[in-house]
Amino acid sequence: MKSLSLRLTAVVALFSCALLARGAEAPALSDPLPLSPLVKVGKLPNGLTYYIQKNAKPAKKLELRLVVKAGSILEDEDQLGLAHFTEHMAFNGSTHFKRHELIDYLQSNGVKFGRDLNAYTSFDETVYILPIPTDRKEVVERGFLVLEDWAHGLKFNDADIDSERGIVLEELRLGKGASDRMNKVLYPKLFNGSRYADRLPIGKAEVLRTFKPDAIKRFYRDWYRPDLMAVIAVGDIDPLEAEKLIKAHFGKLKNPELARPRVYPVIPERTQDEAVVVTDKEAPGDVLYIRYPIEQHAEATTLAGYRADLVEKLYGMMLSQRMMELTQQADPPFIQGGSGRGKVVRGHRSFSASALLGKGGPVPAINALVQESERARQYGFTAAELERAKKGMLSNYERMYNEREKSDSAVFVAEYLRNFLEGEALPGIENEYAYAHRFVPGITLDEVNAAARAALPGPDDKKLVVLMGSEKATPQPKPAELLAAVEAARKTAVTAREEKTYAASLLDKPPVAGSIVAETQDKVLGTTELTLSNGIKVVLKPTDFRNDQVLMSAVRHGGQFLYGDDDIQNARYAAALAAQMGVLDYSPLDMQKILAGRSVAVSVALGELTENVAGGTVNSDVETMLQMMHARLLHPRRDETLFKSFIGRQRDLAQSQQARPEAQFANTIREALYGDNPRVAGLARPQDFDKVDLDRALRIFRERFGSGKGWTFYFVGSFDPAKLKPLLATYVASLPTPDIPLAYRDLGIRPARGVIKREVRRGKEAKSAISVVFTGDATYSQPEQMRLAAAIEVLNLKLTEVLREKLGLIYGGGAAGAITRLPYANYSISLNLPCGPENVDKVIDAAFAEIRKLQQEGPAAADLAKVRQNWLNNHRRALSENGWWMGQLQAATLYGTDPAWAAIDYDKRVAALGAADVQAAARRYFDFGNYVQVVMNPETK
Repeated sequence: MKSLSLRLTAVVALFSCALLARGAEAPALSDPLPLSPLVKVGKLPNGLTYYIQKNAKPAKKLELRLVVKAGSILEDEDQLGLAHFTEHMAFNGSTHFKRHELIDYLQSNGVKFGRDLNAYTSFDETVYILPIPTDRKEVVERGFLVLEDWAHGLKFNDADIDSERGIVLEELRLGKGASDRMNKVLYPKLFNGSRYADRLPIGKAEVLRTFKPDAIKRFYRDWYRPDLMAVIAVGDIDPLEAEKLIKAHFGKLKNPELARPRVYPVIPERTQDEAVVVTDKEAPGDVLYIRYPIEQHAEATTLAGYRADLVEKLYGMMLSQRMMELTQQADPPFIQGGSGRGKVVRGHRSFSASALLGKGGPVPAINALVQESERARQYGFTAAELERAKKGMLSNYERMYNEREKSDSAVFVAEYLRNFLEGEALPGIENEYAYAHRFVPGITLDEVNAAARAALPGPDDKKLVVLMGSEKATPQPKPAELLAAVEAARKTAVTAREEKTYAASLLDKPPVAGSIVAETQDKVLGTTELTLSNGIKVVLKPTDFRNDQVLMSAVRHGGQFLYGDDDIQNARYAAALAAQMGVLDYSPLDMQKILAGRSVAVSVALGELTENVAGGTVNSDVETMLQMMHARLLHPRRDETLFKSFIGRQRDLAQSQQARPEAQFANTIREALYGDNPRVAGLARPQDFDKVDLDRALRIFRERFGSGKGWTFYFVGSFDPAKLKPLLATYVASLPTPDIPLAYRDLGIRPARGVIKREVRRGKEAKSAISVVFTGDATYSQPEQMRLAAAIEVLNLKLTEVLREKLGLIYGGGAAGAITRLPYANYSISLNLPCGPENVDKVIDAAFAEIRKLQQEGPAAADLAKVRQNWLNNHRRALSENGWWMGQLQAATLYGTDPAWAAIDYDKRVAALGAADVQAAARRYFDFGNYVQVVMNPETK
């Protein structure tokens, strides 16, 4: 295979030749960044901007967006929360769609409310999301009509507003908790008294309950206007047709004669150092945050600006790598940590450092974060670090370039959103790829270090230090003590970083190769099955869904349950621990450096009943992925320091989660179902990690993964089978296959029978959570799985329609479930519904009433049609996704399913699914004589 450097040399040469052939010179650094030829960007006479691009990934689908440069920052005092409320009203009556008609129409065409059809409101924008199928011209045309109604046709009927108040208030309630309470203290400091501090998009409850309809109409009238709007259309559509529809639907929009100016607030500079300590007994762990000066910032618009951004990304990558290395100490200064420069809000950025704290508290984290920044500021980075960062950056550009023709429409939509909202340039990946190869090789270490010194915080930079955490028996530090700790850390002498050399590859030499002894074809699935000389099976499915993606997986039965009760934690964490220590003589950080510039990932998992190897790479790095797989399975590394680091961080992380009300809720659900059975995995507890023994866990890993017996490997993606087969003979056929147990072990764990009801009282906020779990034995088959899935999908439609839209009792929630075959055929359905404490009984009664109605009457024809159409839309896309095929092939080995059943004639199977099938599934699986119900209510009534 060609080396990366040879490939890049060839690319640069071709680019240079292309320029010479045109008689052109390389663009000057002062030149503006061009516009990608893939996108048509236009502006109507009324000021509305539009973006159009034809893109057939996925096929027969169009991504539509209406983008409004209006968010909560523009609200008047009587409108707090109404930017977001306006977004809700977009689904509750407009010129061409009565209340609920829009959702009903779109769902009838397979567009699911919430997952597909959606919207969001932020400080500075509101974005409406509408993906639609393009099979029928009428649906496409009505898609643009929907956007037009959102832009200027909302009705705001008084009754509809009052109906929606309850839903929005439930959304506000859902967001309440420790983080919300602490953020309300933090935001005035973080935003330094600017308007952002008191314009959170969710708003204020008292305004949402009492605002007059005129207030929301005024917001809509003032800010929903064409000069603040963009329409984005990316997908499988003729661009000329899309442009025609945009002009027809939006050309008639008018701006107000006396338009209010759209002002973007400025965050004032901090004039002094500040610190704040915020505590809450429900806080999920302690977090340290250092925010340095917030500066105004505009996106790059020239080649010089683009090159400067590359320099900044390079030192950001190197600083992040250094921060990651700090977690590898035996007693790490934090559980997770990092620093870098990033966006705060539109037009503002800042350098910041943050850490999730462990048992050591804030001072070790402050020392590490501040001193590492100081080390980089004073001494810069090393040549080896820069070389690795360059390789990684160029590898990323190469991967994006190779996939340019197979990129999902949503990727382009995100770019066009940033262009309209933030002014990010749109040169396109072909130009960016060329710029990266023109600029990156010539960026010098001195240049990067100079840029880092200018960006990293210095002694005079005013800062905000924040400690957010739990209430403890030992008081948290005072604000003055935090500032003193930061200053002491800054003044502590640091030394230059030392760099060691690394091997060029993981393996010194390839293993002794085996061979391929048999080969069979499956023309239906388009797969080839190989039998290797060591007995391992390999299934190949080459595809053209992506240009540069190769997925690997290996599965078999086995798992943690093969080990006794004394080894519960050793088996549970064996694979994770092995991953934390590396392979051969290399730590995980060593491996990252050896593999710099290569796109490779390999993971190993020891489940309760199954075992798995998963990997992903690009065409050029397949051999490297196989080398890593070989090393991970056969050569796990023992490292006492990394073991202590892993156990310490995991213990601290588990401890940090104990205060969360949701943790006790989840534990109660598990205990109600299975009692206090230690073999049923729940949320990790700090004491669990006291039972992990390094040598025993490593022995378990070697026992299971040191043998390749029973593996079936799968490869799906853009590989050439002729080139892959010799590599399989070398790296897979060479795996040893001594005898090991291959059958999973059924421990006889079964959920409790009967009706069991529990209540948990946790949390300060006036909010409740309901969980109802239906379980039981089942007869597993793919058709039966489909019938159960349809019953759940229909129920979710009714929960949204009745509990949310009609009764206003919930904001979100729903049902999920499946039938599984291991260790025995059984089903589980979870119904999760957050709501207000005063509505718990109403919500349960209403949900159960919908289930009983489905059991007694079956699904309405319209509801079942919505489910069918949504499934067909999703399936059409899934058929061209490597990940979907990998899942189907794995399931065949583990559960005995038939991939052809899911892939071929699926539309006929869906069409054959009848109302009686769904009704029968509802009757069978929603057993009101056998369920667990757990309700979490606040601590005080």
